[in-house]
Amino acid sequence: MPYLKLNTNIAIGKEQSPQLLNRLSKLMAQETGKSERYVMVELEAGKAMSFGGGTDPLAYLECKSIGLTGAQAKSISKSVSQLLEKELQLAPARVYIEFSDCPAHFWGWNGSTFG
Repeated sequence: MPYLKLNTNIAIGKEQSPQLLNRLSKLMAQETGKSERYVMVELEAGKAMSFGGGTDPLAYLECKSIGLTGAQAKSISKSVSQLLEKELQLAPARVYIEFSDCPAHFWGWNGSTFG
């Protein structure tokens, strides 16, 4: 049920995309303490985006999960920023992450919900 969507203006090649998705998926499972079986990661690269009045490399992420805590959000912010800096040479100051704690009864899966 953890979901992470990465939007960036950085062009990411076909060979790098699966590796990045895999690393983000494992990170989300570890950070949320949930099985990777339920983690979904989406990547939209090479988008027209601006931040702070400029188009230098940037990213906007949406992170949603059932039972997401403030402490987890802070830890995920740090871990994701470090991963993006390492993998994409993206400065953490050019990354925004929006966190959402979704009630279990509003998260559907397998024809039902988690609550």
